[in-house]
Amino acid sequence: MADITTALRPVQGAEERAGRARKAMPEWFEQSARFERPHLGRALGQVADSVLPYLALWAVMVASVRRGLPYWVILALAVPASGLLVRIFILFHDCAHGSFFASRRANTLLGTVAGILTFTPFQDWRRDHNLHHATAGDLDRRGWGDVTTLTVEEYRTAPRWKRLSYRAYRNPFVMFLLGPFYLFVVKFRFFSPGTAFPERASVLVTDLGIIALTALAGATVGFKTYLSVQLPVILLSGTWGVWLFYVQHQFERAYWARHEAWDPVKASMQGSSHYKLPRVLQWFSGNIGLHHIHHVRPRIPNYNLQRCYDEVPALQSVEPLTFLRSLRSLRLHLWDERNRRMVGFRALREPGRDAA
Repeated sequence: MADITTALRPVQGAEERAGRARKAMPEWFEQSARFERPHLGRALGQVADSVLPYLALWAVMVASVRRGLPYWVILALAVPASGLLVRIFILFHDCAHGSFFASRRANTLLGTVAGILTFTPFQDWRRDHNLHHATAGDLDRRGWGDVTTLTVEEYRTAPRWKRLSYRAYRNPFVMFLLGPFYLFVVKFRFFSPGTAFPERASVLVTDLGIIALTALAGATVGFKTYLSVQLPVILLSGTWGVWLFYVQHQFERAYWARHEAWDPVKASMQGSSHYKLPRVLQWFSGNIGLHHIHHVRPRIPNYNLQRCYDEVPALQSVEPLTFLRSLRSLRLHLWDERNRRMVGFRALREPGRDAA
């Protein structure tokens, strides 16, 4: 990996471009600014209604294991527990943007604790995620916290081993089952070469926190009980989380452009979905389905996103992506630059050409 200073140069250029674009933004952009103001009461309420039920369910699951109840009971309880862990991740996510609390120190503290619960190092993840925001939809700046996406031409001209590995990566079993396990259990336990001390330290703090909780669980309820509860919860929440991130930018009429033509405002409004979920799922996912608003104004805390949508009519112009329609994105794998849309591997079939 290149030195971080070198890697950040294109991102810094993207941020400057985004700044220039914001100066020319229409009136509705300024109208949305008032929703960036954190609210201590709402923030503390979300901590209470996310963390406390999660810990309570954890205790019920432990008691169920120790009483010898059938394992399907534990797995059934793992479903709402994993939903609560996704919600805790959204609090973590807002802390990374400095939007959840007004206090930077409070954001860092909650982000670090939530990072231990979600197996995600706070500052290391924050770095990659902010780079994602600065480069989303830029075909020449891919690779920062996004879902790997090749263009049709890149796939066609790639060597066979690369095409096969890309197909494997895009397979739903790999993407949503093996991928979350690798990401949250393995990858996040190590820092990337070239990262600065704060990011490295956050990885170490998170790992030590996980080790401490595991040791405490082993000394009290036993390692077997701990793994019986923690593994299904972390894997299910990882799958939900990866799916949410996937559909936020992987849909047919998404936005990708070469760097010279890249527009950060279009990347936000056209390249980020409005994932319209049933109310209960919207609650568990912390309103993150209003992703176009989040990319336009990443410092709006999740508890203000719905109000922003309701009170700024221009933000309602993005066509909602329903749950049923979102399932079609599983068939989309490549960006067609000529037709400006995501396509599946079937679109590659041409007489006399082996697209596999």
